[in-house]
Parts: sequence; C-alpha cells; structure tokens
Amino acid sequence: MFVHIIFNFEDSSAGGGNNFLASLRDYLIDNGQYSNFIVDADVILFNSHHSIKSVLAAKKQYPHKLFIHRVDGPIRLYNNFKDKRDLIVNIVNKYISDGTIFQSDWSRENNLKMGILKNINEATIINSANSKIFYKKNKVKLNYDKKVKLIATSWSSNINKGFEIYSWLDRNLDFKRYEMTFVGNSPVNFNNICHKEVMDHHELSAELRINDIFITASKKDPCSNALIEALNCGLPAVALNDGGHPEILSQGGVLFNDSSTLLNDIDNVSKNYSNYQNNISIKSINEIGSQYYRFMNDIYKDNKKNKYSPKKINYLSLLMIRSKVLRYKL
Repeated sequence: MFVHIIFNFEDSSAGGGNNFLASLRDYLIDNGQYSNFIVDADVILFNSHHSIKSVLAAKKQYPHKLFIHRVDGPIRLYNNFKDKRDLIVNIVNKYISDGTIFQSDWSRENNLKMGILKNINEATIINSANSKIFYKKNKVKLNYDKKVKLIATSWSSNINKGFEIYSWLDRNLDFKRYEMTFVGNSPVNFNNICHKEVMDHHELSAELRINDIFITASKKDPCSNALIEALNCGLPAVALNDGGHPEILSQGGVLFNDSSTLLNDIDNVSKNYSNYQNNISIKSINEIGSQYYRFMNDIYKDNKKNKYSPKKINYLSLLMIRSKVLRYKL
C-alpha cells in the first residue's frame, strides 16, 4: 500500500503541522511506503482545511482511492467563533474522508462537541518529532551555581499561543535565579526575556538543548509540536493544563492552571530536575508513523475484501462542498 500526502509543504521554519507531516512523509519514504504521485498511491492523506481544492480535484479524478483526514482544532476554540475553518473540516470529513485521525483525545472530544460527525473509521494518534533532529541532550542534572535556563517557542504569533503568560513571566520571574528565552514570532515585546527570531529545525533543536526547562502556555492546542520537540530534546516542561498538553506531558513535567502557581511549579521542576527528565516518555516518529500506516492499511485491506467502499461524491455533496467550502479564501 502506497500513501501520498496532499499538503503544501514549506521550509523547515514553518508551523507544527508542516513539520510533523514532513517527518511522517520521510518515515513513509524510508520504509518504501510513499508515492510522490497521486496516480500511483492507494491512499491519500490530507490535513485539516488545507489544500481542499487539490483534495477535491484528486477525489473527482480518482474516486476509488481512499482519502484519510488528519483533523486539527477545533480551530474556533483556539482562534474565534467566527472562524470558518472548522466548518470546512466538518464538511470535507463528512463527504470525502474514509478515515479520520485526531491528534489527541481532547481534540477528538471537542471536535465531536462542535459538529464533526463520527466517521466509520477513526483513530487518535499523537504527533511526533523527527528524532534525527530533535534528540535528547546528555545532561541529567542542573548546575545550580548558574541560572536555570527556561525556553518557550512558537511559530504562530496568535495571542492564545501563551503570550499573556509569557508577558506575566517577563514581569514576575526571578531573573536572578532564572533566565528565559523565547524563540519565534511574538505579538508582544519583552523586557527581560530574550527574544530570538524564528529558527530552522536544526537551529531550534540546538537552542533547545542548551536550555533546561520548556515552558508552554498555549491554549486549546490539540497536540503541541513545540512541546513534543522540547521533550524529545530532553527538557522537562511546565505546561498549561489545557488542550492536548496533559496527554503529551504525562510525568515529564508539571501542569499549571494559571499564573498563581506557575513560579512554584517552575521551582518544583528545577529542584526535582533529574526525576522529571527521567520520566519523559515520547513516542518516536517510527512508532507514530507505524500507527498511521496500520490505520490506513486496515481500511485499505477492508476495501480490498469488499468490507468497505470509498465515499462517493454525488451532485448534492459536490454542491455542498462548493457552496460551503470552496468559496472561502483561507
């Protein structure tokens, strides 16, 4: 079974979805399971609301191929309730998707609450990072004679990526004991936190490894690739108790609910650093890629045994997609 991913891949400084799908594509290529051409693929994987015109064109040209949908969001929770992208996700999932992959149980539950219909084939598969790039540093304990180094990262400048908390830390963190770096795009200016511009994968992984503790305060984040990358580099984390963070973090750090406990939580991880670092547990891209392939292959085998038939585009569904999806400019 060969897979093709319909996605407009960008360079290595793009967002989390781009980075994960690039790693997944590399995994499939390495295992001889990827086709660069749709015509030679058995299964088409597409992502959220992206490249829907290309997805629809492929569905019309190859109606007997299987289409698998990797779902994000709900985006309205992360952005605002006027955002139309969830509507697009819901419609194409209903009419095109033969299987749906959610990035976390939190995302699955909240997408169902907000209107996505259950698919006959569904799975929750968490994201992963490219371990050839994001790999663990050797340090197992902190040098308390020096400042403990905190780091946060975000490609997106959306305020809900945690910037209210980062601004609060900029004002309230004890910078005699700690130093903090933010890497990425920020809508706010920092006075004490060192702001570094967006980095490519290799630069970012090196930057993570020279720091000690990762901080993430992103809200309604279904499966934070930034958190996964930091844990892969061996950094225990202090993460907002929201979205998919608890499913990713497990025992590899501490969850916080608001700023009232944040400083104590950072101190806790600092004082018990080795314990939290040793409890980091992140699945490799090989494990996650294998889960993706097995999920798609099970549907493919059911199709071959005539136990499942790909969804068909008819006049009414095509009209719905054109009227509700293709008219939106994203």
